[in-house]
Amino acid sequence: MAARRKTPARERGFVRTRGRSHQVLVYAGVDPVTGKDSYLTESTTDETRIPEIRTRLLAQVDRQRNAATKATLEYTINAWLEVHEAEDSTIDNYKLLVRRHIAPALGEVPISKIGTRSLEQLYAQLRKCRARCNGQPYIEHRSSEPHDCRTVRHRWPAGRPSAKARAEHDCDMAACQVTECCQHECKPLSRSAIRQIHFIISGALSAAVRWEWIPTNPAASAKKPRQTAPEPKPPTPAEAARIATAAWDQDDDWGVFVWLKMLTGARRGELLALHWYDVHFDDGVLEIRRNYTRRNGKSREKDTKTHRIRRIAVDADTIALLRTTRTRYEERCKQLEVEPSEAAYLFSYAPDNSRPCNPDGVSHRYERMCAELGIESHLHTLRHYSATELIGSGVDIRTVAGRLGHAGGGTTTLRVYAAWVAESDKRAAELLAGKMPRRLDHG
Repeated sequence: MAARRKTPARERGFVRTRGRSHQVLVYAGVDPVTGKDSYLTESTTDETRIPEIRTRLLAQVDRQRNAATKATLEYTINAWLEVHEAEDSTIDNYKLLVRRHIAPALGEVPISKIGTRSLEQLYAQLRKCRARCNGQPYIEHRSSEPHDCRTVRHRWPAGRPSAKARAEHDCDMAACQVTECCQHECKPLSRSAIRQIHFIISGALSAAVRWEWIPTNPAASAKKPRQTAPEPKPPTPAEAARIATAAWDQDDDWGVFVWLKMLTGARRGELLALHWYDVHFDDGVLEIRRNYTRRNGKSREKDTKTHRIRRIAVDADTIALLRTTRTRYEERCKQLEVEPSEAAYLFSYAPDNSRPCNPDGVSHRYERMCAELGIESHLHTLRHYSATELIGSGVDIRTVAGRLGHAGGGTTTLRVYAAWVAESDKRAAELLAGKMPRRLDHG
């Protein structure tokens, strides 16, 4: 019987010479994102340094393969989220990004094998397509309901499908027939979402370094997508007037809410968290102390986004509107035979104002109203409207930032509303020039 030939071991290191340059390459395993062979490389023109470089690269690969922990990235992120200090809504958003984008790509990869290049490749793929496809058409199952249209053969996206994906796919992979209406269309993930993904991965790997699971954080040197410049699109003064009029026509309390949103520029949850004891009628001031949120069926009041209390001045007409709103609330309490309470909410669907309005419900109502008016707007743009009108009228940036609740003494306000600041500055220059004596003869 013939002796069985042994398969030669993979060469762990070799040198590629081009002219006077020597490139040392050491095999580092299969790239977790692309599935291709990965190599550590370093070049030199000094031939005597080749053994030293090769030894160092081999040691680096050995450290990765013999790491102190076999923890995967998904396990590390979950461990980090357990100790990370953030709002519940923020944590929920992080978990959603992990489930949709991080776990399918790198979730099962040990953190000791994740490198800077792997992360940058993931970000590049997400910038092209949030499903990380390879550019070839394939089918996405979007509905379990039967379809009455032409069917085409199923194709998996780039790379081998995970065991979980194969288990959840209820058909024969080799001969799956699905509908053409499920044809995949590439949609890039937003830069802000990719930056959040980078923050999640970087935060988890930083924790792994502190816990002595890995020696360094590869995300620290990874290039994240650049942040796009904000482009707020507030309604014009004419559109704002139409919106306010439509709100008053629908309901008095709804009209007051939209009016306050335009006037104060407060966040949605900050207005919904207002109690009557936050309204100082004699001083003409609204006190913003809390933010109301509702997520996954759970309601809670928490600190403002900047964790600071602010007092916003309002005009006499607005105070009069709030007094009328308070009178309507007291009349409802009288009909219900309950005592009015200073702790009651200003805006509520409950007859006794015992609970605030649902934040999403308020946003949807505003969008429906604007759609009926033929105006493209959402509730947050009223915050932009307040800021741009104040800046355009010459109010200083620090005052605008204080009313909006921007941290940093106006840094955020300048970054977001730079275009309107430039326009205001131009008018200021023209104003000063207009006060100077003019020379008729420029020669």
